[in-house]
Amino acid sequence: MKASEAKLLEILRKSPQFVIPIYQRTYSWTPKECQQLWDDILRAGGSEAITGHFIGSVVYVEKGLYSIAAQSPLLVIDGQQRLTTVTLLIAALAEVIGEGEPPLEDFTPRKLRNYYLLNPEEEGERHYKLILSQTDKASLIALLQQGPRPERPSLRIEENYRHFVDLLMANTERLAQVCQGIAKLMVVDVSLDREQDNPQLIFESMNSTGRELTQADLIRNYILMGLEPELQTRLYNLFWYPMEQAFGQEAYTTHFDAFMRHWLTVRSGEIPRMSEVYTAFKAYQRAPQVSGAGVEALVADLHAHAGYYCAMALGKEPDHELARAFHDLRELKVDVAYPLLLELYHDYASGQLSQVEMLTAVRLIESYVFRRAICALPTNSMNKSFAQMGRALDKAHYLESLQAAFMLLPSYRRFPRDEEFMREFKQKDIYNFRSRSYWLRRLENDDRKERVSVDEYTIEHILPQCDNNPLKVPEAWHQELGDAWERDWEALRHTLGNLTLTAYNSEMSNRSFAEKCAHEGGFAHSPLRLNQGIAKETRWDAEAIRRRAERLARRAIEVWRLPHLTPAQLEAYRPSLRKEGGDYSLEGHRYMDRPHVRALFEAFRQAVLALDPVVTEEILKLYIAFKAETNFVDVEPQARRLRLTLNMPFPDIDDPKGICLDFTQTRGWGNGDIKLYLSELDELPYALGLVRQALERQMGAGSE
Repeated sequence: MKASEAKLLEILRKSPQFVIPIYQRTYSWTPKECQQLWDDILRAGGSEAITGHFIGSVVYVEKGLYSIAAQSPLLVIDGQQRLTTVTLLIAALAEVIGEGEPPLEDFTPRKLRNYYLLNPEEEGERHYKLILSQTDKASLIALLQQGPRPERPSLRIEENYRHFVDLLMANTERLAQVCQGIAKLMVVDVSLDREQDNPQLIFESMNSTGRELTQADLIRNYILMGLEPELQTRLYNLFWYPMEQAFGQEAYTTHFDAFMRHWLTVRSGEIPRMSEVYTAFKAYQRAPQVSGAGVEALVADLHAHAGYYCAMALGKEPDHELARAFHDLRELKVDVAYPLLLELYHDYASGQLSQVEMLTAVRLIESYVFRRAICALPTNSMNKSFAQMGRALDKAHYLESLQAAFMLLPSYRRFPRDEEFMREFKQKDIYNFRSRSYWLRRLENDDRKERVSVDEYTIEHILPQCDNNPLKVPEAWHQELGDAWERDWEALRHTLGNLTLTAYNSEMSNRSFAEKCAHEGGFAHSPLRLNQGIAKETRWDAEAIRRRAERLARRAIEVWRLPHLTPAQLEAYRPSLRKEGGDYSLEGHRYMDRPHVRALFEAFRQAVLALDPVVTEEILKLYIAFKAETNFVDVEPQARRLRLTLNMPFPDIDDPKGICLDFTQTRGWGNGDIKLYLSELDELPYALGLVRQALERQMGAGSE
């Protein structure tokens, strides 16, 4: 590898051609990065004290990596964004100068084009100093030819070129300063020796200025960079480029990393951190069963799942009913469901699930997520629930096993039953709920062929909210509500029974209930299903609001349905717990035959299992584990006592009596950093309080 400091203009002038390989990401700088470069150029050009401004590196090998040819094009490994942006700026500068007086002798339009943009004596693609890939390529060539743009232009190429033209037109008196600044741009010129340098490792280690490489960029390069050119081109054209096109230029930048994370979760069973997707992918790809199948099978699988993701997450589903269901799910913003959805869609695409079953499954996920949101259940570990669910399904009884899997989720992961959902929906402040337009639209349009566009209406408080200030509540509403008007106004104004839709929000304002009903667009004349029955009330008080809330809540359990499985069906899918009768028994534990130790353990066991329905017990050879997501306390019987191991960091325990011991640096049986001893029954309540902390920490750990 040879590295030297050089002026960017000199590199452009002496180099035969820079080519961006097909596996590189498309041009992605936004006007924000272009503006930063512009500001740097003006600063450098306006100061004699600044002799050069460093903008990063340009790393390249001769095209092909596998053959050497004199004056062959240079294959860019790092530096595409800088090369492209400066090319756009020079092209814009040539256009703005036009037939006018050049700001500096060496910055005439002809010299700018022939030195830095074109190879005047070459033809075809060799005519251009910089060749980009795919959509970017056609757009840049059209721009340099000053001809018509392609049918599907590169958004970034066009946007940034116009941005530079606008900046130059607004600063015509500073063109000389701009030219001087461009002339001072410096880079590290890095030429790789294909016999000694590994382009992929160098690519990974480069710290670029500008926009960071995404995890998907790194993965694409990792897959394609080392392949023979013919295979590289075929896989890119057959699989990767269609994926990029399916996402679209903007969505590819914003969604593709998330898709890769979901796909890896499906394939590996582990949920990588977003910042570690690339590392997780390399580990997955190196697994014998994956590497053995070959790179084409890997990329084909990615391509197929990308299509599923675009259908669900980007609104590209062709089936009308499924498209509507995916739209509703997107409004709830539950990205953690996509690993399960990808698996379901794969089986739908392969014919294992019918359209009706797929639709039922999507609506099931929607109901689960919305009910939990209404019931304010923590979202912790929902990602694990969705990631693990697909692997546990009985695909011979696909839909039933999926419904059972949701119904059997315990405790804080539970699927809220009708009674809980109705109770919370009726009393919750759902005006300030993040998806209020969603639930209003779903209540209005469920099972309705002629759907109402909720966007044409605004949310209406029948009992007015009055800027949340009780002093602004009109006297007419004091009388409407009765003696406890302030209490009822405070408690009910943002709840289900008091909220609806109207196109006459400003006209209704804080008017009385009778006026809101009688208005020409009022509740007595409204075509909306949500407004049915409101005008039949003689007064709008707490009882009327609660009656309407009850009606809507009963409708809600039909919109966001609970699966209906018989007890026998559920029992068939209920996992059996490993207790005595498994591989080990309590009698196999030393000291468990001593009455005092056994009585102490039985009391402890009963108390821990009663902490939460999610808790299970597993008897192992050396200790007894109590689990929620995983072990939170392990018990080791000893001669006269029980040794407890709490699975949490020692600094996090709240232990006023100081009985916990720090085993962070000590190896031993059990999972966790904290040890304590339980010797007598009267010590159990305090010990149980410590155990509860480990359980609650686990149930509250993690995030979406």
